[in-house]
Amino acid sequence: MNVGDNILKVRETIPEGVELVAVSKFHPNEAIMEAYEVGQRVFGESRATELKYKAVALPEDIQWHFIGHLQTNKVRMIMPFVSLIHSVDSERLLRLIDAEAARINKIVDVLLQVHVAQEETKFGFTPDELLQFVESGLIDELTNVRVVGVMGMATNTDDVNRITEDFKAINQTFKNARALLKENADFAHISMGMSDDYQLAIDNGSTMVRIGSTIFGYRQY
Repeated sequence: MNVGDNILKVRETIPEGVELVAVSKFHPNEAIMEAYEVGQRVFGESRATELKYKAVALPEDIQWHFIGHLQTNKVRMIMPFVSLIHSVDSERLLRLIDAEAARINKIVDVLLQVHVAQEETKFGFTPDELLQFVESGLIDELTNVRVVGVMGMATNTDDVNRITEDFKAINQTFKNARALLKENADFAHISMGMSDDYQLAIDNGSTMVRIGSTIFGYRQY
C-alpha cells in the first residue's frame, strides 16, 4: 500500500475549505512519514500514550489532533503536543483541559462532541445538552481553551438515509450553537465523516474529515 499515493487520491476528492485529518492511530511512524513526505501535516490519534510517543519522535511541524475518548487522567500527557481535541464530552473535561493548558501557558483548540448516533456506546452531549451547555456561558470563562466547533459520528450502519439524517442533525446542532455564540468567530468547524462516509459528511456541511483506512489500510493493532 502506497500511503503517499492514497493521500493524494483522497485530497482530489475533498473540496477546498475542508481539512483532512489523516487518522494514523495504530500505524507506525514510517507510514506517517510517507504521508508527511507528500505534504500532510495534520494527523489524528486516539490514545494518549501513542500520541505522545509519535509526537516526540516525528517532525515538530506536525499538528496532532486527539480524536478518541479522552480520559481526564490523560489530559496532562497530551497537552504539550496536541493542537486540537475533537472529543470534549463533559464540562469536567473542558475545565480540566483549560487548567492544564494554562499550567503550560498554551492555548488549545477543542470541539464539543455531539451524540446523535443510534448507539449507546458513543460518547458526547445530546444536541439539547450541548445547546444548554453553550447557553450556560462557561465557554466565555475559559482562559486557555478555544471552542472552535463540534464533532460527531453517524450511526454505524449501511443505511445511507440514517447516516444522512445523523449528519444533518450534527450540522443543525452546530448552527444552533453558533447562533447562541454570535460574538464567537472561532466557532466555525464541524468534524464529521470517516473513510466510508466522508463524501456524505461533506455534502452535509463537514469542514473536517477524519480518514484512516483509505489512507493507511486497516489498522495494525
